Amino acid sequence: MPLFRSKAEDKVRQAGYDPARLPPGQYLTEKWPVLHAGDVPDIDVATWTLHIWGEVEEEVTLDYEQLKALPATEVVTDIHCVTRWSRFDASFKGVRWRELAKLCRPKPSARFEIAHAPGFTANAPLSAIEDESALIVYEADGEPLTADHGGPVRLVIPSKYFWKSTKWLTGIELSAVDKPGFWERYGYHNDADFWKEQRYGF
Repeated sequence: MPLFRSKAEDKVRQAGYDPARLPPGQYLTEKWPVLHAGDVPDIDVATWTLHIWGEVEEEVTLDYEQLKALPATEVVTDIHCVTRWSRFDASFKGVRWRELAKLCRPKPSARFEIAHAPGFTANAPLSAIEDESALIVYEADGEPLTADHGGPVRLVIPSKYFWKSTKWLTGIELSAVDKPGFWERYGYHNDADFWKEQRYGF
């Protein structure tokens, strides 16, 4: 076993967790590191909206209070960053995609989602946000989502490396074809499966 992996697994055991939860190439952190390209955008909750469009029967725009009025779900999940940190048992509160799907009614042709934020996009198969662990999030660890972690609203897709969990979410576009996003165009792997270490390249 490589030395890095051995030390990483030892730290997981010492923290009282099962090392099988740690994907290859990752290390455990109790903190939540802040990483993003560019500056944190100044988004006013009072004027923020989420726009859903593309391969849908009905375009939808929700403000913050309308989003929070939808049925809420709390998820405790592990998250994994492409920069190699992993955080176990992160707590998020928000809305499952199925609640938004009831409003926009995706067409059968909808196969991919492209999450939009100021100056940023990230793509994933529609199935990734249909997963029960995925959320459109407005609270983390029992508190309103802070700006440095993507507040007021972000996407959380625990089944992918965390760059797919778009911060400062303002739109979800449904598409019949895949559209590589910001980091994918810079060479990051399109699929971002952390168990396969799909960090870079296709």
